[in-house]
Amino acid sequence: MTETPADLAADNQALITLLQRKEGGWVQWGEACQKLQRSGYSPQTLFEQTGFEPPIQNQLIAAAQVYRGLAHNGAPASVLEQFTARGSEALYELRILTQPERLAAAELIALKNPPIEEVRELARALKDLGYLNRLPEGFTRSAGDAVAYRCWKLARQSTDLRERSGLIARGLRYAQSGTAREQLELLLTDFTVQRSRPGPRLPVYRPEAEELQPRILPVAGALPLAAEALKDAPQARPEGPFGVIAPAGTGGWAAVPGWQVIEQATDPVAVLCRGNQLGDASLERLPQVLVVIDRAVQQWDASRYVGFEQEGQLVIDWFESPPQVPLLGQIILVLLPRHIFDEEIAKDPWQIDE
Repeated sequence: MTETPADLAADNQALITLLQRKEGGWVQWGEACQKLQRSGYSPQTLFEQTGFEPPIQNQLIAAAQVYRGLAHNGAPASVLEQFTARGSEALYELRILTQPERLAAAELIALKNPPIEEVRELARALKDLGYLNRLPEGFTRSAGDAVAYRCWKLARQSTDLRERSGLIARGLRYAQSGTAREQLELLLTDFTVQRSRPGPRLPVYRPEAEELQPRILPVAGALPLAAEALKDAPQARPEGPFGVIAPAGTGGWAAVPGWQVIEQATDPVAVLCRGNQLGDASLERLPQVLVVIDRAVQQWDASRYVGFEQEGQLVIDWFESPPQVPLLGQIILVLLPRHIFDEEIAKDPWQIDE
């Protein structure tokens, strides 16, 4: 039976009511947000009607997908129960992993109950280990050994004895194989420092002057022009720190200053994300940044961050050696929001002059 527009409107209203009253659990909230966005509700509209901020909507949607994937792939009931009441933040971090890696990570999280910082490290460790064709000596592909290997690698690069000891201790806490424990224990007597190449610097920009933050305006047409054309021209209401013009759906348009790096790009596309999704400690506290990807540049470069697909999700990272996955484009710019001390004052130039 085909669903009528009236039926769809009723279903959407029921989902909005569920979110307003916070009925059910976070998995149901994530699925409701996803269905409503697919029906044409923008994240901002959902926020205004339900109180769920756009970043929380994204977290709930991604985490609910991970949760359903775990259930579909045979995760034990005891593991799923650990995430039913609370766990969207942890499962959100696992979105970058493959289904088998997610299952292994979820089982380890249910066992260890680590803080979110260590969950993020676990996801990163599993992903990095998955890129290696050959396993490091003494380590397995288990989730615990992935963290142990990451700690072992970082400990060998550290010259700070306190930091080194902390990394070894954390690695031993997570290690799941005896051979991995042996590799970590060797570092207790071997203080040789192994230098590693640091990750490349992200191309970070921040517009400081107000005139560098352009605004998108609707164009009604060219004279001679009917009055109705002017009346019917759509409103362009910028949202968020980057002035995204959000139509129905999850996309939108954003105005970016015409710096040389933008002008030289062949096929640039912008993506919004949180600072802690880029692997750069200096950006971790930023609630939102705008990343520009040039889809026309799909060659590997050790000095560049790239975008690539993993399990249907866009992932942004860098590779020390040519990766085994096809690239979607290079990161050419990371735009930070302009510093505005008081948005209301900024709207009134006469107040600034005084």
